[in-house]
Amino acid sequence: MTSLATMLAVSGCAGESAEQDPVTPSTTPSEPTPQETTEEAEEETSEAAAELKQHGVAAAHPDAVDAGMQILEDGGNAVDAAIATAFAISVVEPYASGIGGGGSTLLASPSMDPVGYDYREVVAADGNIPDSGTGVPGMVDGMATLHEEHGSMEWAELLAPSIELADEGFEVTELLAQRFESDWGPASISGLGHFHSWGQPLSAGDTLVQEDLAETLRTLAEEGPEDFYTGSIAEELSQVDGLDAQTLANYETEEAPPVSGTFGEYEFVSAAPPLPGAAVVQQLQIAESLGAGDSAPGSADYIDHTSNAWQTANQSVSDHFGDPDFVDVPTDQLTDADSNANSAEPASARGAQGEEGERAEIEAGNTTHVTVVDDSGLTVSMTNTLTSFWGGNESEYVGGFFLNDQLSRFEAIDTPSNQPEPGRKSVSWSAPSLVLDDQGRVVLGIGTPGGHQIPNILTSVMIPWGLQDAPLQEAIDAPRHSLQDGVLAMEQEPSAEVTELIGQRGWEPQVTTRADAVFGSVQALEIDYENGSVIGAKDARRDADYSVTDVAE
Repeated sequence: MTSLATMLAVSGCAGESAEQDPVTPSTTPSEPTPQETTEEAEEETSEAAAELKQHGVAAAHPDAVDAGMQILEDGGNAVDAAIATAFAISVVEPYASGIGGGGSTLLASPSMDPVGYDYREVVAADGNIPDSGTGVPGMVDGMATLHEEHGSMEWAELLAPSIELADEGFEVTELLAQRFESDWGPASISGLGHFHSWGQPLSAGDTLVQEDLAETLRTLAEEGPEDFYTGSIAEELSQVDGLDAQTLANYETEEAPPVSGTFGEYEFVSAAPPLPGAAVVQQLQIAESLGAGDSAPGSADYIDHTSNAWQTANQSVSDHFGDPDFVDVPTDQLTDADSNANSAEPASARGAQGEEGERAEIEAGNTTHVTVVDDSGLTVSMTNTLTSFWGGNESEYVGGFFLNDQLSRFEAIDTPSNQPEPGRKSVSWSAPSLVLDDQGRVVLGIGTPGGHQIPNILTSVMIPWGLQDAPLQEAIDAPRHSLQDGVLAMEQEPSAEVTELIGQRGWEPQVTTRADAVFGSVQALEIDYENGSVIGAKDARRDADYSVTDVAE
């Protein structure tokens, strides 16, 4: 066991000792201040600058990848590039994430243990949940916190690419055109002329210009991120039901030490509660113990083993997960490989019907993900979201951007541990993750959109990559499935053996298409320290892309 793994066995959290406060860093004179700690980390990162010969960005859209790569080429580090990429995605994927939403980020380097940040939405000070489900957005503060503690370039430089994309426009993709006319799209863009041409939603190949969004981003660049919470942007936001000036002004990104557990020869590190990182670790460990690594992806045994593991992990979320500032979540127990070995119960049918007896459907998975690696080996894994596409069926639109419906997750995951209170965050499904080798170094940054399917999507990649030594592209291309309420969603028609399994378990099959947007879009970058290279892979399920280039001498 590595020193990192030994430490994790004691604390249950990556990068934190058992004696440290798990949430709030100490600022007493006898201990390092956050600024001093940051300076030390930056010095260590600088000393390790020769770790890699390449750097790269993986994101949900080619234009966003270009934005991040430009920052890296201009001398920025992985955090700078991730921030620029995230803002760019808010322009080119307005339905999935943006400054009206929130997110979570993990980062680590060969000289820095994994750290995590949670900047998701919170319930307002009055404790009320508006019909729209809108909570106080955290993305801007999250990006500002990352920039202050780990960035190296000027804040305004990081917003420049997104301002240009919003001002000059970009080409609408087939996926974006589908989202205009799917689920909450038509209602969300109704009355917004720039999303239309001659009264009809823009089509693939058209140019989308977002002048109001460009102006808001320009304000953030010029006035600073605080304008979102106490300035002119805050004045607009405080008029929205569910938001108020006090809660906006009081918003703070939280340090959220990530959870981790062993998987194969690796340590899998993921987002802390109320996000489901511990459940993903549990699912991976159970699937491994059941022998999923001995079965071909998409085979009956593989689907059976991973679905069994998912049933247990999903139940863990229902039984235990909530905001750790309000409830205790037994992450040490949930991520213990010995406890999880062969602990799954058979994934029998749980009734493939909705509340009114209609056939249950596995819904489209939202959110967006960014992974960045710079030449020092600093790796960022970032998942941002509006929660539902477009922020839900009663989405609010302010200043050129859509607001989230994150607080709807209190009703969607209505458990004793997940009840709304002022300042509380809801359980949700984002799971930005890192994979460490036996030396405690990041060898993979990974994450995906996908909503409730995110744990299954990550599992579908990690088993072939981590247990079967499949190349990253092959692991990402592997078939995906998800069992939910007795419905087994798949990407292809089931084989005879899978059909037999479905009959034995009493499941109902559902074959999805790309347009259904169910199985996410994995953004991952792998690091090979032996030759100093970064390896990317493209997930064709959405508009995802990546770029890896040699670092200039």
